Amino acid sequence: MSWVDSSPGMMAGQVPINGHHPEEDGEQYPLPQSKRKNVVVVGLGMVGIAFIEKLTKLDAKRREYNIIVIGEEPYLAYNRVGLTSFFQHRKVENLYLNPEEWYSSKPEGSLNYHINTIVTEIHPESKVVSTSKGDTVPYDILVLATGSDAVVPRHTPGHDAKGVFVYRTVDDLQKLISYSETVKGSTGAVVGGGLLGLEAAKAMMDLEEFEHVKLIERNRWVLSRQLDGDAGGMVIDLIRKLGLDVLLSKRVGKIEVDEENAVKGVVFEDGERMDCRCLMFAIGIKPRDELARRAGIKCADRGGGIVINADLSSSRPDIYAIGECASWENQTYGLIAPGIEMADVLSFNLTQAKVHTPRKFKRPDLSTKLKLLGVEVASFGDFFADRDGPKDPPVKRHELKKEGTQNAENAMKNITDGPPPPPVKALTYKDPFQAVYKKYLFTMDGKYLLGGMMIGDTKDYVKLVPMVKYQKPLEVPPSQFILGASKEGEDDADDLTDDTQICSCHNVTKGDVAKVVKNGTCKSIGEVKSCTKAGTGCGGCMPLVQTIFNKEMKAMGAEVLNHLCPHFAHSRADLFNIIYVKKLKTLSEVMKECGKDPDSVGCEACKPTIGSIMASLWNQHIMDKPLHGLQDTNDKFLANIQRNGTFSVIPRVAAGEITAEKLIVIGTVAKKYGLYCKITGGQRIDMFGAKKQDLVAIWTELVNAGMESGHAYAKSLRTVKSCVGTTWCRFGIGDSVGMAVRLEERYKSIRGPHKFKGGVSGCVRECAEAQNKDFGLIASEKGFNIFVGGNGGAKPRHSELLAKDVPPDDVIPILDRYLMFYIRTADKLQRTARWVEQLPGGIKYLREVVLEDKLGLCAELEKQMEQLIGTFFCEWTEVIKDPERQKEFQQFDNTNETVDTMDKIEERGQQRPTYWAKDTVTEDFRGTKWSTLAWQPIIESKSFTDKLTGSSANVKRGDTQLAIFKVKGKWYATQQMCPHKRTFALSDGLIGDDIANNKLWVSCPFHKRNFTLNGEDAGRCGNDDNVNIATFPVEERGDGWVYLKLPPVEELDAVLGTKKWMVKKEETQSPYKKLDQKLKGMRGRKPFEESHLPNGMGESRAAQAITAGGSGGIDW
Repeated sequence: MSWVDSSPGMMAGQVPINGHHPEEDGEQYPLPQSKRKNVVVVGLGMVGIAFIEKLTKLDAKRREYNIIVIGEEPYLAYNRVGLTSFFQHRKVENLYLNPEEWYSSKPEGSLNYHINTIVTEIHPESKVVSTSKGDTVPYDILVLATGSDAVVPRHTPGHDAKGVFVYRTVDDLQKLISYSETVKGSTGAVVGGGLLGLEAAKAMMDLEEFEHVKLIERNRWVLSRQLDGDAGGMVIDLIRKLGLDVLLSKRVGKIEVDEENAVKGVVFEDGERMDCRCLMFAIGIKPRDELARRAGIKCADRGGGIVINADLSSSRPDIYAIGECASWENQTYGLIAPGIEMADVLSFNLTQAKVHTPRKFKRPDLSTKLKLLGVEVASFGDFFADRDGPKDPPVKRHELKKEGTQNAENAMKNITDGPPPPPVKALTYKDPFQAVYKKYLFTMDGKYLLGGMMIGDTKDYVKLVPMVKYQKPLEVPPSQFILGASKEGEDDADDLTDDTQICSCHNVTKGDVAKVVKNGTCKSIGEVKSCTKAGTGCGGCMPLVQTIFNKEMKAMGAEVLNHLCPHFAHSRADLFNIIYVKKLKTLSEVMKECGKDPDSVGCEACKPTIGSIMASLWNQHIMDKPLHGLQDTNDKFLANIQRNGTFSVIPRVAAGEITAEKLIVIGTVAKKYGLYCKITGGQRIDMFGAKKQDLVAIWTELVNAGMESGHAYAKSLRTVKSCVGTTWCRFGIGDSVGMAVRLEERYKSIRGPHKFKGGVSGCVRECAEAQNKDFGLIASEKGFNIFVGGNGGAKPRHSELLAKDVPPDDVIPILDRYLMFYIRTADKLQRTARWVEQLPGGIKYLREVVLEDKLGLCAELEKQMEQLIGTFFCEWTEVIKDPERQKEFQQFDNTNETVDTMDKIEERGQQRPTYWAKDTVTEDFRGTKWSTLAWQPIIESKSFTDKLTGSSANVKRGDTQLAIFKVKGKWYATQQMCPHKRTFALSDGLIGDDIANNKLWVSCPFHKRNFTLNGEDAGRCGNDDNVNIATFPVEERGDGWVYLKLPPVEELDAVLGTKKWMVKKEETQSPYKKLDQKLKGMRGRKPFEESHLPNGMGESRAAQAITAGGSGGIDW
């Protein structure tokens, strides 16, 4: 759909949401009061107020119009659809669609309202209207929204008796309430078994004044305009069980009255009589067109109504009609939805048609979904296509040609044989036990859904309506709409036996997961992971684990919990809202407000999530003391940790656009610190191999040269990739680089549930691969098409179109809303692809929220994003300016020595770490028998802080690295090496606890092996039985030092020394050894650093010559 069509109610297209049309840059807009046109609206009902709301919103910038609305009733616009609720509260103000303050809050002169006033005459020639109060009101544009009246059978004797009512207005209900008190204990009846009649019957029952309430319907079933006989019959059975007596095939012939002209009974046309003291008619409506008729405006002869064109205009200039009073193509509509659509079209055309093609009113969607007397009822699309024939069948082009050649033949056949049956096939499901009825109507080939009806189970309504509305070809057989999809090949675990292995990392079976759920041990997916270890390795089994968990929980009748981890009974989205509303800013505050145990330190699952949420909300520096302990290693040191314990450095290169000067700086820094360089998939330069202790010096040089953090370490915006677009490309039709630079500059540093990436392509050739990004733009002749929800990764997903032909100025507000909605509602570590898939209604729902403001959140989402963007700072710049933060960047906390933890190999002119060791270390470090242990002062206690997240240090003794932790005043010490991959980083891991079971652990930052720190299990790995670590006694003493009880240095080094366990290059072998043999001697292949020229210098000598001033020197 186009951006214009998909965004009713927003300043769309060339009039930006947060900007304006180019012509507005002068003093022309907003218009002065003297130049504004008067829009007079006659009727302050639901459609009238909808038009006013839309017009004031779309005209907010231009201020072309002043609105005067005249309402006949003594009330402001109220909700007629919700009239039944009036019996509970008896306050008309509770029904108001907008409070009184809303009307007065509009800019001065833009909205004036008059209630309890009748417009008596329209004078089209002089363009004024007269009112019952003797006023004349001039108009430039007149909008008639006079609605309709309830039909009363004036041919029926007694129709004007006391006790005869209609169900239409608040006054009607108040009269009914007063009268019912005078006839308590009698019988009340409603005539008419349509939507309004059932509502009226419920209203009578809610009064609780009548002993019996009866419903009189002239047809053989109720809701005959929405349902067929089977469905209507089922509704009758259900409402009779609720106490409503239904009389079918009955027509009121006469209303009996007593001597005071009050109702006393009803005589039907078949002669049968019924006692009755109160009668309410709900037999239809009649358009209120009398005002228009008196003014000579064309009205429909049959059925009434003001005749309108597709632009809602009437037969007289500048006079329009909308809602129930309007007749379009000889039809009037008693539902609210068509009236709102008319208000949409008219308000859009009055404000946007100067820069857009005017919109037209089209055949409205008459789908309805209601709960009537407690019964779920829905009808959608062309629900009587099997009876009346399809009104608007999907027709292919070749079918149109064929149809044209057969018209004469078909006409003759119809005369001789009668008309053929409608070209429709129906699928029907009827369950009298559960009171469920479904009938879906399809084209003869089963390729299109035309419409249908539902009783009892209406949950599929929201999915089916758009299929009909947009005439989408079906991708599944029609039977699936009733029976559901075949389970063949579906990964639902039903056909797996309990001994089937579902997690190969930890050898967990289906039965293991099912058992802990069934016996009540685990009530959330986080608890299942902790208990069984399933999903704590590679994570590839998690979809199946989640499925098994969900099925077992549902089988037990239990709620399926989406809790963040065992420490919280909340999902990430719930936690986000709690932190936002209560303005929580530390882990301690979060634990006290919404944690299961207020004293818990959390774990490796919830801490980074809480840290991310706080960054998304408050954007404090993540190295600040309350937040630093929440960060995983990458965020902790503002750099991605690599497998040898070094880090990568990635400055921001917005949209991949970089100057030669910055390239020189990057090259110089890389050369100086011996960094391995690679161009990333996001069009920037990654420098690998930076030692922790060199990070501050490296970034000082980069920031000094005008660069800033690229946030490659964060769950935040990574890059916005671009092609060159109109900057250079002869095919480009949009400035993709310019747009990509602006988007990356806007959203840089913003953290979310997961990383997100963007792309902008300058034409449909799509060189920036924007359609596999979290958000992507592709230039079109009218602006940009915006795609969302795509990603590569383990489960690639093509993005989906969110909005089409969006002008450049409108891109930012749409993306602001989209990204902030994602940040607020996504699950933990959920990419936008999975998030969009799991939204109710998927991309359609996202369009409704982001483009149509379905939830009323758009203004807040934009405001929240604006506030977040306003807090930007370069995290590395702040570190460089703060000596205290710089102290975090050292390899050891008790010495300035440095050591390598993995061998390097030379490859293609650069150094990189050797491959991983082939096997995990399974040595029993925990069970090591030391010859002697003695207390040794290792590090000053002032190196640690008291904070709920815990404090840690990496210390060196001899050749051995040790990790020391201080958590809630207690001390723990372990080896620094994780045996899984022989990495040295346990001190940088996150601390987790299980207070109920008195367990404390540290999670290795590399592959999340969790090692117990306390109790009898100290040193055990909680999620990998193959590995364990050594632990040591530790204590703080009065001299200000932390002491460890350790074996002699030589003995400790023999077991845990760095040189012993660092991965050496001779342990590993290149996977390309055989391939390299095949490629050896291939034509054109040369050493990477050499030149193809016979006397060429090659990269090393050429670079040295340039930097040394050779070859003519550096002349820039």
